Amino acid sequence: MEGVLTAKIKQATVLWFEGFREACCLHRVLVFCLRSRKLLIRTGQCFLLNGLIFLGSIFVLKSVVIPTLQWILPDQWPQISSQESYSCGGILKFYSFLHVGLVQLFYIFWFYPLYIFSFILSNIWYIDIAKYGFVAMGKFGPSMAETVGRKESLNTQRIAHVVKPAGLGGVIFGMAEQVYSVLLLSFFFVEVYATGFIPYIGKALNFLLLSWMYAYYCFEYKWNLTEMGLDRRLDFFESNWSFFLGFGNPCVLAIFFFSPLVSYGVMAMLFPLFVLTATGSEAENVIASQRRKCEGAELGRLPIFYAANTLS
Repeated sequence: MEGVLTAKIKQATVLWFEGFREACCLHRVLVFCLRSRKLLIRTGQCFLLNGLIFLGSIFVLKSVVIPTLQWILPDQWPQISSQESYSCGGILKFYSFLHVGLVQLFYIFWFYPLYIFSFILSNIWYIDIAKYGFVAMGKFGPSMAETVGRKESLNTQRIAHVVKPAGLGGVIFGMAEQVYSVLLLSFFFVEVYATGFIPYIGKALNFLLLSWMYAYYCFEYKWNLTEMGLDRRLDFFESNWSFFLGFGNPCVLAIFFFSPLVSYGVMAMLFPLFVLTATGSEAENVIASQRRKCEGAELGRLPIFYAANTLS
């Protein structure tokens, strides 16, 4: 019994390391961008919008706007007597109110519209980035059926293939699957957010769930292009939870200790890189190879999406 447990821990550790290593293979991004000008432009646009404009705006606010307002509208005056301080209290309160109001106007008329604009546009660009990444790999041909047919192993064929009804039924099936997927991930996002408020263990749980969430998001673009069905995605993801935990860890480490707005800007800038590493990853082959080395020590399926799936 102890030997089996040790073998499972070893396999989980090895798969976690493989996932972490796959996420850090950022050289793939450079190779893909050199092969595809369209991919280079889209990735550059993400960096420009989310890095230079969005994060740059936060830097300007923190480093220029707020200190300038603090200088123009001070909340206290040095070297004045207590009587003068009492008489000037109303002015200082007005200055403080005006200072807060101007900063809030900056958020309302610049940051929040920029955030919404960035969120919508970035998500459109991420789809293009994954597609151009597939083109750069030489695996995105004129027909997705041909792409699936050219998979490198029978195991990958089994995972990627999904049987759908023909004609209108297939279109409706695909739409229903997409709607269900959006519901599932929305509920999972709420679950991730809620765990952050649990005392003592909330931060650790939040880190784990965020890692899985971002790993799923990164691979979802590839799975959409290879037409992997939602049920197979969830089965593959939950059956190899250690690998995807390792893949998601670098994504979350890049944003975990920043404020929410800064975290969004950093992740929106770096996310295309992780999408491309996921697109270029042969995760199925890597996992299969490691499992063959540790036969008899199956980790088992971890129901990561159980609550979100039940609600959906």
